[in-house]
Amino acid sequence: MKAAVLSLVALLLAAADQPLPGYLDGKPVPDLLQVLPAPPRVGSPRAADDLATSRATRALQGSDRWRLASDDVTDDRFTVFSCALGMKLDARSAPKLATLFARMNDGGMVGGAKSGFAVRRPYLDQPGAICEAKTDHLARNGDYPSGHTSTGWSTALVLAELVPERATAILRRGRIYGESRFICGSHSRSAVEAGFLAGSSLVAAWHSTPEFRADAGAARAELAALRGVASSPNPDRCSREAKAD
Repeated sequence: MKAAVLSLVALLLAAADQPLPGYLDGKPVPDLLQVLPAPPRVGSPRAADDLATSRATRALQGSDRWRLASDDVTDDRFTVFSCALGMKLDARSAPKLATLFARMNDGGMVGGAKSGFAVRRPYLDQPGAICEAKTDHLARNGDYPSGHTSTGWSTALVLAELVPERATAILRRGRIYGESRFICGSHSRSAVEAGFLAGSSLVAAWHSTPEFRADAGAARAELAALRGVASSPNPDRCSREAKAD
């Protein structure tokens, strides 16, 4: 009997270590190669805007906005949206929301588009610092569309549904988070704009699944119960976000 109990415990612990299935696992997803506009052509007005934006934002190095862009290299949704939500949360304090976040995969949408469009990141061809390390992984991961922006904007749209009384702050934060990518210099402005559209496409795909809708309902109730009970977010970070354009 004791051995059987120990075996059951071991199985449960092993199951707990397994990643949760994503909402889009094995499901058809929009083809971003067709949904998104083509990347800017060399010599086009959009390409000129990308270049001008990249050059202008290099002057922001050392500013509060640059520091926020550096902070925004993280893709931890709890950290990014804590100020907009008005609550400092994590997987332990908000397990229903953590489950929702963990299952919000993109079904390969963004990666497929990056590979298909195969656009080089702007810093590879232009001088100046960026706000994160220039790693081989970053260089190999295409510019268009911005994955950070897709993640941030899709999360903002979901959270705005779950906490409608904070929707303005949440959506503003999602927009600023995306813009941090061209301020950082890791992406072009056009890639960020494409990331917003990719994120919206992703939310539409999630809503097609009953699992997402059920988990979103549970997270909505959890967040309502946490209002006024959860810890306050980091005031320094919130100050930087409040001052962002």
